[in-house]
Amino acid sequence: MPKSLLSSFLFFLIAAFLSLAIGSVFISPAELWEIARGAGKETLAFIVWQIRLPRTALIALTGAALSGSGAAYQGLFRNPLADPFLIGVASGAGLGAVIAMSIQWPYSFWGLMAIPMSAFIAALLTVFIVYFLARVGRTIPTTNLILAGVAFSSFATSLTSFLMLRSTSEVRRALGWLLGGASQAGWTAVLAMLPYLAIGLGILVFSGYRLNLLQFGDDQAQQLGLNVTRTKTILLIAASLATAAAVAFSGIIGFIGLIVPHVIRLWFGADYRRLIPLSIIGGASALLIADILARIVLAPQEIPVGIITALAGAPFFLWVLRSAKNQGYW
Repeated sequence: MPKSLLSSFLFFLIAAFLSLAIGSVFISPAELWEIARGAGKETLAFIVWQIRLPRTALIALTGAALSGSGAAYQGLFRNPLADPFLIGVASGAGLGAVIAMSIQWPYSFWGLMAIPMSAFIAALLTVFIVYFLARVGRTIPTTNLILAGVAFSSFATSLTSFLMLRSTSEVRRALGWLLGGASQAGWTAVLAMLPYLAIGLGILVFSGYRLNLLQFGDDQAQQLGLNVTRTKTILLIAASLATAAAVAFSGIIGFIGLIVPHVIRLWFGADYRRLIPLSIIGGASALLIADILARIVLAPQEIPVGIITALAGAPFFLWVLRSAKNQGYW
């Protein structure tokens, strides 16, 4: 195992351990070990197995999805500012999820599966609409793409707010979900999320070589034997699927898909065969740390994790924007 992958995985294990230990009731390492052996206190065991472990898994999967898709978008558009929110995918997926919530599906496995499916369909529609708006002839300028994404994101957010205002109190609770966090409790949400992530992130992990070819430009990648149109379509669908699953179960969490791939690129290089897996692990670790901060900053009150990532990500975005401008991306 490469050292970079090993160190990233060890950091993830530390973040996961802290997520299990820290909360309204602190659980020591010795107590966690006893619980893992099946010999701990019954109350603490219930807290770990039924509350904290499902939450930790959900947050980790969400961070992995957003960061992995963010790295793919950055390679696909050859722009360091790209992330799942660049072209309004997250806002579109959020709108689709809120529409599904308004139908009041039962809290069962198949009922939960309908929410990410609706989010995925809305995310794909968002991609096609934004692409259509940004297209100029046979090209899609990056500036046009971002402007179209921002415009459609505002439109989708407005529709989402309108639905919550006009709906029952059940959907109004979606406001907390939209701020980001583990709004779904228990293992059912984790199991419902897994198939979408397995397909989306699995495709991205095995597309590292193709993403490397795309960095040479469409024409040269075509000359090197890559079917550019098909590759871009597959990558867009896979990244949108992962983003939609994350948004459906954890709300709109910004900047993880921007920060983590950018940091990984600075530390370990821009080879997407390594960048995608490291971004997936790094995203899981980063969002777990953000979730821990969300629990303890105003304890016992809990802050939505999306607020924590926004506070950390906004200054980072401005720094990357300045760097990108100096390097000629704009």
